[in-house]
Amino acid sequence: MHKPLHGIRILDFTRLYAGPFCTMLLGDLGADVVKVEPPGGDPLRAQGPPFHRGLSMSFLAANRNKRSIMLDLKTETDRRNARELALKADVVVENFRPGVIDRLGLGYADIAVDNPRLVYASISGMGADGPDSKAGAFDLTIQALGGFMSITGERNGAPVKLGTSVFDLVCGQYAMGAIVTALFERERSGRGQRLETSLFEAEIAFLVDAAMEYLLAGRVRGKWGSEHAALVPYKAFKTRDGWLVIGAGIQNLFEAFVAALGRPDLKDDPRFANGQARVEHREALYEMLDRAVAGFTTEELRARLDDAAVPCAPVNDIADVFKNRQALHRGMLQKIALKDGGELPVVGPAVKYSAFDVAEGWTAPPELGEHAEAIMREWLVS
Repeated sequence: MHKPLHGIRILDFTRLYAGPFCTMLLGDLGADVVKVEPPGGDPLRAQGPPFHRGLSMSFLAANRNKRSIMLDLKTETDRRNARELALKADVVVENFRPGVIDRLGLGYADIAVDNPRLVYASISGMGADGPDSKAGAFDLTIQALGGFMSITGERNGAPVKLGTSVFDLVCGQYAMGAIVTALFERERSGRGQRLETSLFEAEIAFLVDAAMEYLLAGRVRGKWGSEHAALVPYKAFKTRDGWLVIGAGIQNLFEAFVAALGRPDLKDDPRFANGQARVEHREALYEMLDRAVAGFTTEELRARLDDAAVPCAPVNDIADVFKNRQALHRGMLQKIALKDGGELPVVGPAVKYSAFDVAEGWTAPPELGEHAEAIMREWLVS
């Protein structure tokens, strides 16, 4: 069974997280992704502990369905080999700092002159040009610079970063979507093009309603923890044995919530009679709700709220997620066969397709330079 990107050749000069995540998603869809690694390999291979079979968790998370070749782009011979591969590629993806790939003679203008159908994607920290384009960036610094740390964390608390390298991954998803779009456009025009994105731009795009709140109302959103600025009650509540998130800011849900708690009197209190009043008196309401919720176990209250059709969920840890019946049913845990007969558990695909099984045939992240001979033979000789 051929996947949609079967036959598409991706030459992947990326390392660390954003670029490799992008090209992994393309490999999931059937593209032949050739990962070009320097001597010593992608630095992400060694980021740890913990490690599994000598590889970091981050490398394993972003490099399935690829083949590896080691090229030292500081040498003329390997730069020439890289150029020959690029001339055979449908897509080149790179995440060097702006200008570096051009100095190596492997920039878009250098390659597209002889490969006009090439789709060439550049991923950077801050953007391909501009006054700060050369600045280094990690997901942590981007979360600070692009505003997310100012709206993440408890009210009046210290800035908090999100729990994974979210904007590396968001940027990789934007790049993946742009590459597929450019390949579709190539079918119409016959020509490729250059694409540019960055962690910084990806994060700003993800500010969504917080951005509009400032742009249209002039209001700078602050940190709300698990709460919502305009919906009350809506947050994580401490139960007798854990935490339960409850979203009951809409009027009918609020009334069902307080009835399930055994506090139907709260809906008749004029301070809490409607959404605006509850926002204005959130502290007084939460003081009473916190005390009532604390008398239940998580499962006791969850069962009551499920019966009352009030949205709620336990605050799962990662182990809970991969035991969750819905996650398992939807294939969010997959296993990749290893050459020695073992298996590598991996996160499943977020998107399912009716015409093909996106997880079929997935391969484990490659060893450094594992496929060099086959790549050179298949891409340059055949």
